[in-house]
Amino acid sequence: MKIVIIGSTGQLGTDLMEVLKDEYDTVGLTHQDIEVTDHRACQIIKDYHPGVVINTAAFHKTDQCEEDPARTFSVNAIGARNIASVSREIEAVTVFISTDYVFDGSANKPYTEKSVPNPVNTYGISKLAGELYTKQNLRHYVVRVSSLFGLAGASGKGGNFVETMIAKAKKGDPISVVDDMWMSPTYTKDAALTIKKMLRFKLPFGTYHATNYGYCTWFEFAEEIFKLTCLTPVLTRIKTCQLQAKAKRPQFSALKSLMLPKYDIKARSWKKALHDYLIAKGHVSH
Repeated sequence: MKIVIIGSTGQLGTDLMEVLKDEYDTVGLTHQDIEVTDHRACQIIKDYHPGVVINTAAFHKTDQCEEDPARTFSVNAIGARNIASVSREIEAVTVFISTDYVFDGSANKPYTEKSVPNPVNTYGISKLAGELYTKQNLRHYVVRVSSLFGLAGASGKGGNFVETMIAKAKKGDPISVVDDMWMSPTYTKDAALTIKKMLRFKLPFGTYHATNYGYCTWFEFAEEIFKLTCLTPVLTRIKTCQLQAKAKRPQFSALKSLMLPKYDIKARSWKKALHDYLIAKGHVSH
């Protein structure tokens, strides 16, 4: 079976290309190859005759999304509509990568696939719209992920949180991290392997949460990074309100899957995933 991966050089797209290539005929499309906001440009997908189209394309700079909602919706919602539309025409499965930011953060336990979305910022609203458009193709998987870190780094963000923390620590910069925002850190390689299993086992179409197990604050995430790398920067706790960010963030957006364990797809802890990532990046030796 052939799989087209849109956004193939992004953080998750890179790992999807890597983990899927041994079992499937994979085609990677970058922004230079396809403009998801243009329905006509998306017709190129048909040339490859894929059985599955994985859409990782996203505009995800959360504060910039508040400043430019038109661009945000063009990529995250209309783009998803275009991909789902073309996929439906050729009877291909659409996989749409969504986010923990479709939730409002008012919960005190992890959100599951049964939780009701209620986004609080433009990015989250646009991704929820993308989910709904994706569902216009009945053969779909909506896969929600959270706080990604991967070997390729996030396109447009210049790396990821882990690399930012390590770089600052090595420069001797004092570091301030919020301790009142909880999420589920997720290694993109693990998310990619989960998607691979979903396709291999032909799971029922629908929505799935594909994060690493457990959750923490960003401060606790930073602490674990420094513990594993033996770095000792001056690390200070701050509150979200001190960031003066343009976009409101959900205070608690940890995710948990009720669906995947039913098919014996189990998530490993974010701490184990982080350790493996640090080994792969050469930050720690074992």
